[in-house]
Amino acid sequence: MEDYSYLELQTLHEIALALTQSEEFRVQLEQVLEILSRRLGMERGMVSILDLRTGEARLDVARGVDIGKEGVTYQPGEGITGKVAQTGRPMAVADLGHETHFLDRTGARGKLDREGLAFLCVPIFYRNRVVGVLSADKLARQVRNLDHEVGFLGSVAELLGKVAHFRAVEEENLRLRRMVAEARRPKTSIIGRSKVIQEVLRQIDQVSDTNTTVLIHGETGSGKELVARAIHENSRRGRGPLVQVNCAAMPDTLLESELFGHEKGAFTGAVTRRRGRFEEAREGTIFLDEVGELSPIAQAKLLRVLQEKEFQPLGSSRTVKVDVRVVAATNKDLEQEVASGGFRSDLFYRLNVFPIFLPSLRERGPDILLLADYFVLKYSKEFEKRVTRISTAAIDMLMAYHWPGNVRELENCMERAVLLANGEAVEARHLPPTIQMKPENMQKRNRGKLEVLVSTFERDLITDALKDARGNQSQAARLLGTTKRIIQYKVQKYGVEARRFRAKSSA
Repeated sequence: MEDYSYLELQTLHEIALALTQSEEFRVQLEQVLEILSRRLGMERGMVSILDLRTGEARLDVARGVDIGKEGVTYQPGEGITGKVAQTGRPMAVADLGHETHFLDRTGARGKLDREGLAFLCVPIFYRNRVVGVLSADKLARQVRNLDHEVGFLGSVAELLGKVAHFRAVEEENLRLRRMVAEARRPKTSIIGRSKVIQEVLRQIDQVSDTNTTVLIHGETGSGKELVARAIHENSRRGRGPLVQVNCAAMPDTLLESELFGHEKGAFTGAVTRRRGRFEEAREGTIFLDEVGELSPIAQAKLLRVLQEKEFQPLGSSRTVKVDVRVVAATNKDLEQEVASGGFRSDLFYRLNVFPIFLPSLRERGPDILLLADYFVLKYSKEFEKRVTRISTAAIDMLMAYHWPGNVRELENCMERAVLLANGEAVEARHLPPTIQMKPENMQKRNRGKLEVLVSTFERDLITDALKDARGNQSQAARLLGTTKRIIQYKVQKYGVEARRFRAKSSA
């Protein structure tokens, strides 16, 4: 065995202990790099994990190096890291200033004097197969013997074999889960990460590729038309037309002609033959918005079409077969309308085969800021302005408001704010007066809730970031644009268990 100094033996012992204490593979690797830096002066340490499918080395954990959002990868044989991964042989460079194969893909040494740095790179094996690469910088003046340094780093790599292997398996499982999630997530312009919206997306995925009639329940402005469009675009009828009908704006005298068409001369003013909306939607989808506003006469005519799957245009003896998927929407409680006699029960049951309940914006806590940011970017681009963010004071107001007009009101609010903004941020003064000051009857009722709402929103943001970062608090901090210290404080404050997200990924 190599003759190691007492300090080096202590370092190996501390690393071995660290690998037994944490349940998270990534945290274990981070701790190893921290120990090497603190005890032996190995700065800018890196652990790259090999992709089980392609064999490329992906920089997974780093100390003193900013991996960035895009990440860093090395193809087999590319640079020193790629060569070590491909050959399974260690490499060491006494003077980085004279090494042409050193790529510095991370850019961490761009402003440093490379001539004063030595670079050590060793493979990580598991069951005689390279599963990763361990590398580190060290000041050249601190390197007494290059072969000795490489041998010691190789001993560290031997301890990391099992951890690196399971880290690779973990990443492959995560990749497969993402593929499944993306495959199952319907194409949609619906924006949201809240649980209630994820449930709506799941229901859209379930019902889209069928001919089942759908009834969307939701308040005005909540985005019912987006749900209808998502159902259509993700169905086998997606290449066909999507015809939208606003039932609330259709008088009884025009209903039959509008929906089913008419022949020339069918009534005064019918100077030409006209196809109805149902015929226009052939092999596609017809979206009956605000179907609860239909009059009793209109309800009877619609029921007949749904039951018999055919109709006769006004003034015609010909019968037109209906090959249309029906999606309806309402902002009324139709069950209550049925009970009071305002809506036909038989039509309700024809429409309510697959109900989807779209939540109001006030029920979608974490989505409010997400949507607000989206609208800010949308309108700053449209108005050619440099507004890119929302101030903290404005965020507090947006989160405290009750949004009776839902997403439509939020969009109008942000459009106005971007128009008024002079700098790069939407400030509180740019928001409408109704949002800056609550109605008098709301002030006492909601007093004291702002802190709770903001805290809840902040906790949801941190939880979502930790999920995306698989429990890694440093990565979560980067995703949220803050520091690890703040994330650690908030995690402790809100009682968020970061470890459970890593446990789920491992499972």
